[in-house]
Amino acid sequence: QVQLVESGGGLVQAGDSLRLSCAASGRTFSSYYMGWFRQAPGKEREFVASISRNGGTTAYTDSVKGRFTISRDNVKNTVYLQMNSLRPEDTAVYLCAAGQTTFLPTRKPSLYNYWGQGTQVTVSS
Repeated sequence: QVQLVESGGGLVQAGDSLRLSCAASGRTFSSYYMGWFRQAPGKEREFVASISRNGGTTAYTDSVKGRFTISRDNVKNTVYLQMNSLRPEDTAVYLCAAGQTTFLPTRKPSLYNYWGQGTQVTVSS
């Protein structure tokens, strides 16, 4: 069982930066690949970024490439999402997720086993 708690969201202006954190409970954090997803009102949950168990492999959705960076600290049991050059269309609830279903990280929400409650990110124009 893994519990995930996100933090770091808030209200910012376009062009600003935010750093989201997701703290995981348990001793087996390094055995999970991790992902960040987001969900805007009335829209489906969208993949944002993922990172492999050892942090060596990352993936991003096209709209955030070059602006967002996912990283993890397996000592602190935490995954991060550094978000730069934020845009109004980045406004959403951001959720982190942990998975063990596949060998490599995935963009599919159904292949993640545990989810946090989410943190709101609002970007004003």
